[in-house]
Amino acid sequence: MMQIRLTAWLWMACLLSGLLAPAGATTQPAQPPSPPAVVEQWGLFEISLPGPADGNPFTEVQLSGRFTNGTQTVDVDGFYDGEGVYKLRFMPPRQGRWTWVTHSNRWPLTNKQGEFTASPPKAGNHGPVGVRFQHHFGYADGTPYKSIGTTMYSWAHRGEALETQTLKALAASPFNKVRMLVFPQTAGVDKHPPTLWPFAGTPPKNWDYTRFNPAFFRHLEQRVGQLRDLGIEADLILHHPYDDKREWGLDNMPREVDDRYARYLVARLAAYRNVWWSLANEFDFIRTKTDADWQHLGRLIQQIDPYGHLRSIHNGKRMYNQAEDWITHVSMQHGMAAAEANRAVLFREAWRKPVVFDELKYEGRHDRRWAQLTGRQMVHAFWSVTIAGSYGGHSEFIPDPLDGTIWLAQGKQLRGESPPRLAFLKTILDAAPLEGIDPIDAFEDLFIAGQPGRHYLVYFGDRAPTEWLPKLYLTGLRDGQRFKAEIIDTWAMTITPVKASLQFKPQGRYNFVAAQPIKLPGQPGIALRLTALDTPAGAAARPALDD
Repeated sequence: MMQIRLTAWLWMACLLSGLLAPAGATTQPAQPPSPPAVVEQWGLFEISLPGPADGNPFTEVQLSGRFTNGTQTVDVDGFYDGEGVYKLRFMPPRQGRWTWVTHSNRWPLTNKQGEFTASPPKAGNHGPVGVRFQHHFGYADGTPYKSIGTTMYSWAHRGEALETQTLKALAASPFNKVRMLVFPQTAGVDKHPPTLWPFAGTPPKNWDYTRFNPAFFRHLEQRVGQLRDLGIEADLILHHPYDDKREWGLDNMPREVDDRYARYLVARLAAYRNVWWSLANEFDFIRTKTDADWQHLGRLIQQIDPYGHLRSIHNGKRMYNQAEDWITHVSMQHGMAAAEANRAVLFREAWRKPVVFDELKYEGRHDRRWAQLTGRQMVHAFWSVTIAGSYGGHSEFIPDPLDGTIWLAQGKQLRGESPPRLAFLKTILDAAPLEGIDPIDAFEDLFIAGQPGRHYLVYFGDRAPTEWLPKLYLTGLRDGQRFKAEIIDTWAMTITPVKASLQFKPQGRYNFVAAQPIKLPGQPGIALRLTALDTPAGAAARPALDD
């Protein structure tokens, strides 16, 4: 009897498991498990989870995720995206298999698990930008990043038609960084009023600061993603002083609101590889915040950003203390400093960080002096800060004759003379050594920069010499070393080779001098590029002297 019962049990088990089927039945093959998702290295991996929508999910629900590849662990914060949906975003810093698990104070969101594979990055994906060689920038994969930036404060708040036109203009421009406001500004709102606001409530100032408007941030991250796909960094300005006339209240939020806003913004956008954080534009014009408030906010972002994106704060008339440890690079407004290399270099020497003159005045026809540069003056300022081992920032205040839009506030179309010349400058920077352009002798000759013994840029600026006898500071040079020379017209965008190579001999205590002068056009805006042709064997390079 026991044997009959056991045989019947085995038969039933086989039938239920599909190993034994009745006559005429069709056996269904077992379905293989779904393969894990694949996301490129430094791409964006997103997890969407259903969760509670009652109460206030922005303040009452906490969600985080832990991602690991076995040797590296990254913790990220999640966020509520509205309509009962919660999200986690992750930018894999390495290739290979990653697993993840969630943690939350709500059961429907906690202990969710999965895995994905980070594949090799696609063409054009070099990873996030960071500081390299103390004063310069580079992508995570080691590719140098030479910043040629522009400012368009509210371009992402101007409506689909205008924003699409702006993206087309950017795609054809030389700019690889855009400074842009997270919150809209008042300039231009009469013709292009914002359709989305960052908080729930009733515009223009009756806000519920405990509830974000996910649609606003979805639109912002759409634009950030489109910049990423164009190879453009998004320098996001978290605060600005440009809504005081409308009294929107977005420029005087209390600290607890600032903190909640920063956490939400970082949770949503830190996984975009092209993000930079700028705490404020003209921080000193925001009268409701102290330096202690800015320091607190900067250190908070430093703490909660799992990827360590670049961080800065931009000044109006008063300089912020750029030595604070949370600041990765100097974002500066200083038109007079950018007018000459020997002025610009002082900030680099003082802060020992990369310096970006994001506002070195603008090309335009404004009645305000900060937007009255000619195209030539804008190009000259860029070359001056380049020779000072720093970087420049462009914008335009040239009203569109049809609708009055300006690039600085709305984007749309570039109308100035400087952008093609800045594209030309970018080709010069891209051809420079990996380490970048540094002053060669900051103590004496502030019109020569490059890398000693290998690569030099000589910029004559407003001077118009008809010839120049090449004289270089001794560091890195060898007796008899030869260089090829090229004459660069920074305005006409031409490069003319000098037929005869230059050979340098030591002269005095500090310099090496060529045997013959170079004939020059005798006009402003001329530069020279000197590139080493050889390194004579058996001759030692001259070290720098202790003056």
